[in-house]
Amino acid sequence: MFRFAHPQLLWLLAVIPPMVIFYIFTRIKRKKLLKQYGNPEMIRMLMPGVAPTKLKLKFYLQLLALSFLILALAGPQFGSKLQTIKKNGVEVMICLDISNSMLAKDIAPNRLEKSKQILGRLVDQMKDDKVGLIVFAGDAFTQLPITNDYVSAKMFLSSINPKMVSSQGTAIGDAISLAIRSFTPNEASEKAIIVITDGENHEGNAPEAAKNALSKGIKVNVIGVGSTQGSPVPDDSGRANSFRKDKSGNVVVTKLNEEMAQEIAAAGEGVYVRADNSNAAQKAIIDAVNNMNKTELESRVYSDYDEKYQVFLLVSFLILLINIFILDRKNSVLSRIKFFEK
Repeated sequence: MFRFAHPQLLWLLAVIPPMVIFYIFTRIKRKKLLKQYGNPEMIRMLMPGVAPTKLKLKFYLQLLALSFLILALAGPQFGSKLQTIKKNGVEVMICLDISNSMLAKDIAPNRLEKSKQILGRLVDQMKDDKVGLIVFAGDAFTQLPITNDYVSAKMFLSSINPKMVSSQGTAIGDAISLAIRSFTPNEASEKAIIVITDGENHEGNAPEAAKNALSKGIKVNVIGVGSTQGSPVPDDSGRANSFRKDKSGNVVVTKLNEEMAQEIAAAGEGVYVRADNSNAAQKAIIDAVNNMNKTELESRVYSDYDEKYQVFLLVSFLILLINIFILDRKNSVLSRIKFFEK
């Protein structure tokens, strides 16, 4: 990988060809003028100290030094480097329910898409914080490790769908336990877990997992998604008003288990908020994160390109240094050495 930070400056190299042409033109003109004074061979004998080859060499060295200087100004960049960045922030692990019940449309456009919208706006509000993403249904797994790469966070968030987890259910406890293990080890920053779920078909260990998180200094916030009245779950056909049915042929209806969601938030001493078609849940959860104490976070990140202008600048300097020590006249000592004469 190679590029120039300021490629427009490379146009300065266009001055090199005219300089070469002008130099050649002046050399030709100089020879013509010498012929007017007499035989060039005789004139050369009258100027034994002049070294035409050295004059040529000095000119081309100067051109080469100028070329490398222009390349240095253009900012050559290549490779990559690992940087350590320190910022003040918090760490947040998001646990997102992606079970089939999250496709219910009792909240527009549906529970899952609304959850992704809330989380997307939460990520947009982050500056120096770290965020990670866990998805769960019957099982829980890490979709995005804790990071401050918000572009990746939003990219992973947009690609989430219920097909990512084959086993159905709502393993909130497993998701919280996984989130506890997913924070940066030995980091002293304040940490929080945000669970977004409808609580449908949940397992019974979620409040205990929230208490375990609290014992480690991690608060558990919960966003309940959906209505308590219930809504049918769309099937995979993609057709409007086509819903999932149980073994008896009845349409599957899902309801928000708000009591359970509140119990988890209480056990984790976090906030509980119910998502609806307004922005109230989004504001509440952003306020909860903003009210956390910011501490110094250390991140090791790879920059795409590493600045290498110093190399070109050094080469230009060395060429100019060599040019200084090359004299215009012949060296009397070296001129006595005849390599090709007996």
